[in-house]
Amino acid sequence: MDFFSTIESNLLSPAVLFFALGLFAAVTRSDLKFPEALYTALTLYLLTAIGFKGGVAVSEAGLAAVWQPLLAAVGMGCLIPLVAFPLLRRLGGFDQANAGAIAAHYGSVSAVTFIAATNFLKNIAVPYESFASAFIAVMDSPAIIMGVMLGKGSLSRGASRPDQGLRRTLRDAVLGRGVLLLVGSLLIGMLSGKRGMASVEAFFVTPFQGVLALFLLEMGMVAGNRLGDLKKVGPFLLVFGLAAPLVHGSLGALLGTLAGLSVGGTTLLAVLAGSSSYIAAPAAVRLALPDANPAYSLTASLGITFPFNIVLGIPLYFEIAKFLHR
Repeated sequence: MDFFSTIESNLLSPAVLFFALGLFAAVTRSDLKFPEALYTALTLYLLTAIGFKGGVAVSEAGLAAVWQPLLAAVGMGCLIPLVAFPLLRRLGGFDQANAGAIAAHYGSVSAVTFIAATNFLKNIAVPYESFASAFIAVMDSPAIIMGVMLGKGSLSRGASRPDQGLRRTLRDAVLGRGVLLLVGSLLIGMLSGKRGMASVEAFFVTPFQGVLALFLLEMGMVAGNRLGDLKKVGPFLLVFGLAAPLVHGSLGALLGTLAGLSVGGTTLLAVLAGSSSYIAAPAAVRLALPDANPAYSLTASLGITFPFNIVLGIPLYFEIAKFLHR
């Protein structure tokens, strides 16, 4: 398929169309909205299903086959905040707390963007490593920890005594419900294996696409409601929200290629590297960096980068992965 065909395939997928419907509902100020409890339930379901299926895949592939790609994913989680932070400080003019908060959001990942990417690859019949969902579990915590440490100045040469707030953040980054559910489900999947998958397949596999469509409908409404905040974040953050995914995604594609992933697996690592968090990172950053303005990080992540990735970013990362594998 050529580039425009892959974009068309992505745009016409049910997940993207439901996202567009939610966006339209928000822009037209429809009274359509989800109860908070339903949104939470959908989130927990998706995270559990992703982690469990990834764990089963790791158990089938064996650790010998996955350690290099997983190491590349951990490396991306640490590297992205280190790349983003000085740019936000020097070019964007953000103070230390806000630069660290935004860097943490962009180092952390979007599980929903990852799911949309797997749907995209299935639609164009491109295979990928089934253990790729394990990348999500190993990228989130390092990125959040690194961004918070940068935001607090804990990585500077003058940092001396331990910081109680930082310790709490380390705990929240590891034991927060998103990361805990992903890692816990991953371990359960690894331990139970294919036999365990057979017993829960009717719940975690068959309804998955329908739950994703509902979740993206809600995310479309949330993103649409954030469009008005673009005036507040300024032109730099608008450019950053579009350029950072491409830079980070290209780095992810390069590392995925070097780690021996297929074109499909490389695409998924690039998608995660180019994504930004709006679930795990906001919760941890809010506690650790109370001086940071959430309007900056959330608007950039959810109002700019997420829609860009869903519509155009995923096909672009696929093209980059194909180029690197030639």
